[in-house]
Amino acid sequence: MSVVVESTQGWVLDARSLIDQGYSRCIRLRNHNNQKSHVKCRFKRQCFQVLKSHCNVSASAAAVEGGNADMLQKTDKQSKKRKRKHSELNQGEVDSQAFHEKIRSAVLEGTKSLVDSARPLGHLNGAADAVKEPLPSEECSLAALCEMAKELPLVDDEEQDECVLPLVAEDGSTSHVDLFSRVTENRADWAAVVTLMGEEYVIPPHTAFLLSDFTRIQPLVHYGRRFDLIVMDPPWENKSVKRSRRYSSLPSSQLKRLPIPTLASPNCLVVTWVTNRPSHLRFVRDEMYPHWGVEVLAEWLWVKVTTSGQFVFPLDSLHKKPYEVLVLGRYRSPAENSTSSSERSEVPVENHRLIVSVPSALHSQKPSLSEVLKPYIAAEAKCLELFARSLQPGWTSWGNEVLKFQHTSYFTLSPADDGADVPKDDKPGESSPPRHCSSTVDL
Repeated sequence: MSVVVESTQGWVLDARSLIDQGYSRCIRLRNHNNQKSHVKCRFKRQCFQVLKSHCNVSASAAAVEGGNADMLQKTDKQSKKRKRKHSELNQGEVDSQAFHEKIRSAVLEGTKSLVDSARPLGHLNGAADAVKEPLPSEECSLAALCEMAKELPLVDDEEQDECVLPLVAEDGSTSHVDLFSRVTENRADWAAVVTLMGEEYVIPPHTAFLLSDFTRIQPLVHYGRRFDLIVMDPPWENKSVKRSRRYSSLPSSQLKRLPIPTLASPNCLVVTWVTNRPSHLRFVRDEMYPHWGVEVLAEWLWVKVTTSGQFVFPLDSLHKKPYEVLVLGRYRSPAENSTSSSERSEVPVENHRLIVSVPSALHSQKPSLSEVLKPYIAAEAKCLELFARSLQPGWTSWGNEVLKFQHTSYFTLSPADDGADVPKDDKPGESSPPRHCSSTVDL
């Protein structure tokens, strides 16, 4: 069950379950002999085993003794002792504290209520059966490959009708798939473990993706789809990213150049992950969304907790907050006439709702929003993720690391006990076109 709890305050999500539900039926393709076998595919459990909050040992021990509510108060007090004087804060920190004070009580009370509701259902009670295995290596060469692929010619305008390729060719091969200048589709009802560029990846059913950077996004535009939901996790500029060199960032001026008006259908729901830097939040609300013609509707908060329901960082920490912001808006097409505007029926998007989940221990892996956003989009909505590092069933995804968390090193693969359900005739890529993001994969 991926949505553990839903209330007026928000949701508790089981992020790993959200990933796994797309791989309940999975086949492994072997290019060298065109054979396929049924396999069990599960995202590795240790990636979602955040067992302790990032505070001192005594505070963690007190949290275990006193429960979540006591922990919230004690870690708050402990963090306040380390606060600098107000006069020592720069303007960005002052703005951040003002925003924090505005939403603090909603985070504190809402998280406690949601966690308390999840515990009787067997969630957020701690991980007694923790897996003692190392995390997979996060080394990824996809961005470097995208950089090299810039030397390849772009798809000409007259070739736009051929800008989509099936994941698997008629002969069952995946070795010649052009991942960099064409959108690749897996149209099958099954997930597939395939070899791409010499590495094995798990591709969900009814999914499409383009592996490219910002300068080579044209094939996605040529794809010809208008999307009803667009979710993006931009590579925001900040000092920690520069120091770590984990990924390249984009300046805000570049983000405004994303072709959202070309990709969005009228009344498309646009959702942007934002860092806790106030300038980024202001930019999204006051510049980027208005530039695209997107009306700001609400700000939600992703609250990160441990497997015991504790905040992963002290709530009042000056350096790391246990939450991140999402800005939700609607694209208002200039071509939309007044009649259609008055007749449209939209579910109101409530402000300051919480999404509570155990975060991935892997850098920048966000939880899927597909389940919590369903009430706000049409039943047959087409969904797109920008700057994606993973794929979702029924979605189209784009990014220069779009396959990163699809690598088999992040999954546990094992032979299926019963291979009777393995499709014998139809090949992945030869059945129906990709479904919409709200469709349910047969489990």
